[in-house]
Amino acid sequence: QVQLAGSGGGSVQAGDSLRVSCAASGDRFSRYAMAWFRQAPGKDREFVAVINDAGNNPFYRDSVKGRFSISRDNTKNTVDLQMDSLKPEDTGMYYCAVVSWSGHTWDTPLPLGFWGQGTQVTVSS
Repeated sequence: QVQLAGSGGGSVQAGDSLRVSCAASGDRFSRYAMAWFRQAPGKDREFVAVINDAGNNPFYRDSVKGRFSISRDNTKNTVDLQMDSLKPEDTGMYYCAVVSWSGHTWDTPLPLGFWGQGTQVTVSS
């Protein structure tokens, strides 16, 4: 069992940066791949970024490559998403999640049912 608590986010202008963080409870955090998803109003939740259990293999959706960076600290049970050069289309509720992921770029991360409560990111043009 893993419990996740997201934090960070906020309202910024296009081109600004934000960092969202997720703190996990439990002693199995380092065994899982972790991901960030987002959901814009009226749209389905979508994958944003994933990182493997060791923290040395990140992968991103095409639209955020080069702008977002996912990282984790297994000693602190945290996973962060640094978001630079933000665009209005990045607006949404951001959720961290425990996922199953092979580490291959063609493999879609599969949420395992453990989600953070979501943190809002709003980017104005």
